[in-house]
Amino acid sequence: MAATKPRENDDIGTETRRELYRLQIEIRDAEKRAYDLFLQNLIKGTSHLSLGQEAVAAGFGAAMKKGDKTFCTYRGHAHTLARGAPIEGVLGELMLRDNGLMRGKGGSMHLTSAEHGVMGSYAIIGAHLCIACGSAWRAQYLGEKDVTVCFFGDGTTNIGAFHEAVNFAVIWKLPVVFVCENNLYMEYTPIGDVTAVEHPAADRAAAYGLPRILIDGNDADVVYRTARDAIAKARDGGGPSLIECLTYRHSGHSRADPGKYRPPGELERWLERDPIKIYRQRLKDFGFQEAQIEDIDAESKRKVEEATAACKAAPQAPSELLTSHVYADGGWAWRN
Repeated sequence: MAATKPRENDDIGTETRRELYRLQIEIRDAEKRAYDLFLQNLIKGTSHLSLGQEAVAAGFGAAMKKGDKTFCTYRGHAHTLARGAPIEGVLGELMLRDNGLMRGKGGSMHLTSAEHGVMGSYAIIGAHLCIACGSAWRAQYLGEKDVTVCFFGDGTTNIGAFHEAVNFAVIWKLPVVFVCENNLYMEYTPIGDVTAVEHPAADRAAAYGLPRILIDGNDADVVYRTARDAIAKARDGGGPSLIECLTYRHSGHSRADPGKYRPPGELERWLERDPIKIYRQRLKDFGFQEAQIEDIDAESKRKVEEATAACKAAPQAPSELLTSHVYADGGWAWRN
């Protein structure tokens, strides 16, 4: 990557670039710690990491405003952290501790923090796209200015709910941004093996009257600029956008997946396009000193260490949570 001198007319600026790097490195460190805790048997079940995909979450997280709404998939740790949820709350939830975002009731695949605009992580493929339309329709109906951003994987583009949601959003000109994180694999199957077009989201946008937006999902600057423009369009009444971010997960689909189905050399090629590696160099190109970058790295590691200690010391979630908030009245009793 050629060095770029800092420019006075840079549209991103020093503070936003610092924030983009901070978000990426904190997401990376927190998820690596989650993996370590899983190996220590302190995180039960399974979870799905975004190692290698941090630039998408960071770019959108930096572009969104307080009050905007995020809808995630089961791979939602990164997007939850990118909206400002504390590392302790995320790790605590994964460890089923009482200090978790949902006091341990949701776990990895259902991370939610309405306080931070994260309106849920959804384990059912495609289920949240239609719900995101409802969120955007509510804002439109009430005349509010928040924007809904809905993240999903490449496999979701072959689900009926994807097509229904995009069509509905265009017809009603809803303030929603659909973001496909195309990491090439729908679980263990290459998306290209089961899809009629090369780019499963971008190449289908024209069918709904939307522009084709295909971007480098490993470059946080590119993601941020695209997110900023799409969110501004939605906030100003210009309707939805459909964005496909090309990226790659460094690990398997979930903790139980060694990823041996990937062809030789593919992972190594993508590691050269690691978003953290790209952005460290970007900061240097724009005048950041190595010591400044190392300070951000050190602060991230400090936060993760403190969060880990707090979560290990926190009590397990109380059993009475199992029968709370099952129904809208906060209880669990069946009413006929």
